[in-house]
Amino acid sequence: MSLLIIQGFCLQEKAIAAKSLPPGGKSTCPADLETLIPLLLRDLPDYTNRVIRRSRLQGVDYDMTYVVLAGRAEFEPLALGPGRSNPEISPNTGLRRSARDELRQVFITTLERNYITGKQVQLQHYHWLFFTQTAEGWRLAMMFSRLGTSLPHNILTPPRDSSTGALAMAISLWLRDCYAGAIRF
Repeated sequence: MSLLIIQGFCLQEKAIAAKSLPPGGKSTCPADLETLIPLLLRDLPDYTNRVIRRSRLQGVDYDMTYVVLAGRAEFEPLALGPGRSNPEISPNTGLRRSARDELRQVFITTLERNYITGKQVQLQHYHWLFFTQTAEGWRLAMMFSRLGTSLPHNILTPPRDSSTGALAMAISLWLRDCYAGAIRF
């Protein structure tokens, strides 16, 4: 049910973005990911907090979490590991991949504030984002996250698929707004 509510937000947000499309429909959104990500990180806490607030109004509970900061983008991809004999060949079709088919990896962190039984707790989240290039621009394909704390013995949780979470929704909304020309640089 929460996915349906979040999808409803997407439809509402798409209608708003369509109204703000600049004349001629041209976007000023950067084409390269290395320029795009710092702009995304600048606005990501606000976008994520809005997604969380709107979800709460619709009955989806993200606890009392607020994203305070987003940053530390790293673009060096992790090795794909064993079992991948030729990254140039698609495992699905056996055909040579084009650069357009490749997923780009980006690592970011977020500092979040959570209130548990009336006490404020700072949480550090580590996110592994996978972007793909489409005809409309960059899109978030999938995302994995790990949770840590700001305590001296920072214990990390195992990575979990966070592709349908509030942060992933915020990234998708920001990219949509960026390509609609609604983001100021």
